[in-house]
Amino acid sequence: MKFLDLAKVYIRSGGGGGGAVSFRREKYIEYGGPDGGDGGRGGDVIVEGVESLNTLIDFRYQQHFFAKSGIPGMGKQRTGADGADIVLKVPVGTEVLDEDEETLICDITEVGQRVIIAKGGNGGFGNLHFKSSTNRAPRRANPGQEGIERTIWLRLKLIADAGLLGLPNAGKSTFLAASSNARPKIADYPFTTLHPNLGVVGIDNTEFVMADIPGLIEGAHEGRGIGDRFLGHVERCNVLLHLVDGTAEDITANYNTIINELEAYGGVLADRPRITALNKIDALDDEERAAAQAELEKASGGKVLMLSAASQEGIKEVLRAVRLEINEDRLRTKTPEEIEEESKPWRP
Repeated sequence: MKFLDLAKVYIRSGGGGGGAVSFRREKYIEYGGPDGGDGGRGGDVIVEGVESLNTLIDFRYQQHFFAKSGIPGMGKQRTGADGADIVLKVPVGTEVLDEDEETLICDITEVGQRVIIAKGGNGGFGNLHFKSSTNRAPRRANPGQEGIERTIWLRLKLIADAGLLGLPNAGKSTFLAASSNARPKIADYPFTTLHPNLGVVGIDNTEFVMADIPGLIEGAHEGRGIGDRFLGHVERCNVLLHLVDGTAEDITANYNTIINELEAYGGVLADRPRITALNKIDALDDEERAAAQAELEKASGGKVLMLSAASQEGIKEVLRAVRLEINEDRLRTKTPEEIEEESKPWRP
């Protein structure tokens, strides 16, 4: 399935049905009086978060969503039927933005959450509504209210507990594959990852979700490379894991490139807790490891962890450090039955 995280959608709620002008006319009833019914209410446009979706690809093939209008009122005091609502099913983590792509209308963060983004028009009053002691035969009725027509943007921000950052070929996809159930594409050329990947990581009988986004390069906030459009997918993370290639010629420059892009992006990302880790240490000897770690600690001003996603060295220590930064309410603890099942030997 193709990944799509931004979609432009045109919506319109249903208009209300008009009221009816009608009089009761029956044999042997001399003064029947008005009996025009009210019009039905127009349908709403609703956004609903569902569990079965993880992309906005459905909105690539359909961009127009119009709710049904209400049925006009009829004689014999019959009220018109309400128009049917239309529901836009979106993955959890979707933001609904106004046409300017900046004004936030709503944020769908839970499965089953429903938000009305365009309310249907009310139905008009029939002439029965205007009957009074001084006006026994009103010949007026109200038209129904028109529906609301607007253009909106749907922007998906994946909900993950931890996010991976780094330059292209820093080993992020290899780390995600080594530490989770995800199987992202891995190759020895830049920008192998073209869309975000999610994986469930298990450590010390707890599980959390980790997101890997395409690599950033200098000037990404200005649109260079793939740009910074994917940074939004790690905005909701509790912690960011910054992987730095230990075999790079200038480790300090590589580290500062990512930090500068985070600060240029703005928002909350620059203030998120970050864990810095030196990757690909399997290609370094002890002396080179110590020198690279010291250089990166000087650049970051904090502790630097060491790991090799290819040889599995240091992965558990890094995952434990990431886990400590994640809120307890976002962690999933494995049940005793699941632990027992995992300890059993595999059988075909």
